[in-house]
Amino acid sequence: MPAELTRFFWIFGLFALGSSSDAFLLLRLSEVAGGARHLPLVWAALHVVKSSSSLIGGSWSDKVGRRNVITLGWLVYAAVYVGFALSTTFVALLAWFLIYGLYYGLSEGSEKALIADLAPESQRGVAFGLYDAVSGFGALLASLVFGAVWTWYGATVAFGFGAVL
Repeated sequence: MPAELTRFFWIFGLFALGSSSDAFLLLRLSEVAGGARHLPLVWAALHVVKSSSSLIGGSWSDKVGRRNVITLGWLVYAAVYVGFALSTTFVALLAWFLIYGLYYGLSEGSEKALIADLAPESQRGVAFGLYDAVSGFGALLASLVFGAVWTWYGATVAFGFGAVL
C-alpha cells in the first residue's frame, strides 16, 4: 500500500477514535427536549442536510482538493461536538445537529474519493475494506469510551473529549 495512503489511514484512525455513534447526539437532543417525540423528524432533517451538502462537498473535493475538504469536514465535526458540549437548549442543539450534516456531506465522499485516488487499482478493494474496518472499529471503541466518559463525568465532558479527538 502506498505510504501516502497508509498515512491517511493512521490519521483517519485517530479521527475515528473520536467519532462515536450518532446515537449520543440523539440521546442528548432527547434529554434536552424532554423525550424522543421529535427525533424521527430531526433525523430526517439531518439526512436532508447530509444529502444536499454531499453535492457541494463532492464538487469542492474535485476543485480544491480532497484533503482540504476532509479537513474542513473534520473541523465541522469538532465544532459540532464543542457546540453539543456547551449548548443547553433544544434549539441550539438542533442547529448543531443540522450542521453535523455538513460534516458528512464534506467528508464522507471525499474520504472515499481520496482512497480511490491513492490506492493502486489492484489494491482498491483492500483499501476500501481497511477504511470500513478502521471506521467501524474506531466507532465501536469511541462509543465505548464516550459512553463511559458520559456516565462518569457527564455529557459536556464526553462531547468535549470527542471534539478534541
